[in-house]
Amino acid sequence: MSVRGIVKKFIPRGVFEQIEPTGHLLEAILANIRYGFPAHSMHVIGVTGTNGKTTTSFMIHAMLRKAGYHVGLLTTVAYGVDDDIHPQVAHMTTVSAPLLQKRLAEFKKQGVQWVILETTSHALAQHRVWGVPYEIAVLTNITHEHLDYHKTFERYVAAKRRLFELAARHGMRLGLVNADDPQAAAFLSAVPNSLAYGLKTGELTANDVTLTSEGSQYTAKVGSDSYAIHCQLPGEFNVYNSLAAVAVGRKIGLSKQQVEEGIKSLAGVEGRMTVIDEGQPFDVIIDYAHTPDSFEKLFRDLRPIVKGKLVAVFGSAGRRDEEKRPVQGAIAAKYADEVVITEEDDRDSDGQEIMNEIAAGAEQAGKKRDTDLFLVHDRREAIAFAFSRVSKKGDTVLLLGKGHEKDILRPGPRAVELRHLQQDDHDVERVVSIPWNEAEEARKALKRSHNN
Repeated sequence: MSVRGIVKKFIPRGVFEQIEPTGHLLEAILANIRYGFPAHSMHVIGVTGTNGKTTTSFMIHAMLRKAGYHVGLLTTVAYGVDDDIHPQVAHMTTVSAPLLQKRLAEFKKQGVQWVILETTSHALAQHRVWGVPYEIAVLTNITHEHLDYHKTFERYVAAKRRLFELAARHGMRLGLVNADDPQAAAFLSAVPNSLAYGLKTGELTANDVTLTSEGSQYTAKVGSDSYAIHCQLPGEFNVYNSLAAVAVGRKIGLSKQQVEEGIKSLAGVEGRMTVIDEGQPFDVIIDYAHTPDSFEKLFRDLRPIVKGKLVAVFGSAGRRDEEKRPVQGAIAAKYADEVVITEEDDRDSDGQEIMNEIAAGAEQAGKKRDTDLFLVHDRREAIAFAFSRVSKKGDTVLLLGKGHEKDILRPGPRAVELRHLQQDDHDVERVVSIPWNEAEEARKALKRSHNN
């Protein structure tokens, strides 16, 4: 058990929550001293938001790479320099302060000029990014999520806003904000320099948008300038993500051609609208969507494109925001023809209870168990079952919630008796990590069904 786990075991939860940020701050200070404040030699762009952070980070990275810069990338999915990108294995978007500073020091040695750092509300509230001189802060959106940690939506917003307050102290002192988000004003007011982007409002807007299953095309306009944008990632939400990248490119002085070619160059992001093709007649798409907002946007964009049956497979994480579970069920039920509820990361929670909470929302939206609503706890079995429910061209199976992740967290040998304790996610006594690769599992299931 880690030192943190030991402390959590013997200190009351309320007390631990009060002292935890101080512990992270001290850890961050020591890590910066140890590695010589490496980020101070680079330009840092922080990307935050409830959804879209990873894809937006990859778009900015691709754009700066196409423009000829040496670029470091730190996201939920991957990290690395230029085209040498490595998978991020941990269930953590912004890694611990010591690991973050170590990676930034490695970036410095490789001559990195720009760093794109996907930054979470947890990392900001816990001071894990202390010592990082953000120059540009990007907000994709902010909706209901992580209230298990932040307790209130107001505290969640305040944590996200902290990124903009940090950016206001360094370099360009710039904030780029989704103007269509209801919380936009709170973020724009936190920085001396800003640019608001959006489909409905903002200084930078997307016009004449064409959405297809292969991506989108639109004209981005700001003042008298315009950009012809071709984004290879489908969905209106990726129009917003690419607009954020356009805003970054414009503000740091990239040419029109560099912005356009850079965004077009990104062909995909692992676990984000990833298409699995093993020669089957129907479509299989994997996405990391796991919040009500991401569900609503994904289903709303995809439903008009799907000509046949739409089957959605998903779960909801244990020991995380419980209020969203029936909401997820209701949204999926509204758009999908059939809903298959399964595990996501139960951790030490009761998986059947989680599924029933999701199912309650789906049933309120009109779905009936064992007719168009199915509960299959084992995710491997759930995927195979979903594939058995479709057969022809135009049908689509959506696999949601795991995306790029490389493991599933399941109850450990002592999960029930230790369930009341607050220990580390990977304490083997209560939670075990099982290797998992959603894309590989989907491919295996498709091959098995084909052979049968």
